[in-house]
Amino acid sequence: MFVITLRYTAELDRIDAAVPAHTEWVDSQYDAGIFVASGAMTPREGGVILAVGIERAELEARIALDPFKQKGLAEYTIVEFTPRRVAAGLEQLRG
Repeated sequence: MFVITLRYTAELDRIDAAVPAHTEWVDSQYDAGIFVASGAMTPREGGVILAVGIERAELEARIALDPFKQKGLAEYTIVEFTPRRVAAGLEQLRG
């Protein structure tokens, strides 16, 4: 499992202009079964994504296709971990 954080590196007006394309990319990762949770940070400085069922190199390749990444609007940090325990109903997170 991966925790991906992205921090905006541009003004929010540039982020807002790219949100529709970014959302389309995020949706495609959900459709592929890779993303299991995502959302904006509070305060709005970036976002957080949980990803499963993928190797790190493939995840990095997919992130490279994110319009935020392609336009230099955000920096990404990827943390890989192996969940040992999960709450009932979240067993898929153990991958």
